[in-house]
Amino acid sequence: MDDADWRDVIDNNLNGTANTIRAFAPKMRVAGKGRIIVLSSMQGKHGTKDAASYSASKWGILGLMKSAALELGQYGITVNAVIPGLVDTPLTRYDKRLSESIGEVTGHAPSTPPTPKEAWDVRASTVALKVGWLQPDDISPVAVFLASDAAALVTGAEYEVTGGDSAKDI
Repeated sequence: MDDADWRDVIDNNLNGTANTIRAFAPKMRVAGKGRIIVLSSMQGKHGTKDAASYSASKWGILGLMKSAALELGQYGITVNAVIPGLVDTPLTRYDKRLSESIGEVTGHAPSTPPTPKEAWDVRASTVALKVGWLQPDDISPVAVFLASDAAALVTGAEYEVTGGDSAKDI
């Protein structure tokens, strides 16, 4: 990985998240309340082949979230993380990623690029809720909860939205 590629991912994901918190936390502190919800990834909880910078940035976001929760709690500000599993977006729906998703289940990638349906079917069989991947709308209910008064005493927490894929992790 080129240094420039490493820095680009870390700057975008980790430093971008830190800078956003740094921009809004002072205003929330003055108000004496607030909700900060950061977005990590299941790839931040384990390694990812050919994407070390992505995994490192998403793991760093979790450490940042926990530190911010400790620092900002005294001001009535909660800080939590949403951790999605594999979400069906243009960034994940491409031949190499579809082949990798099958390889993660079967132990070997297919010789020809699979269709999204083929990748879904193979992956879904290993996920508790039998979904091959999540839709973007599957993530928002957790964020709505964390932003609500119902989560007033939730801070420093990680909410995995994976369709049950994370049940396999230790």
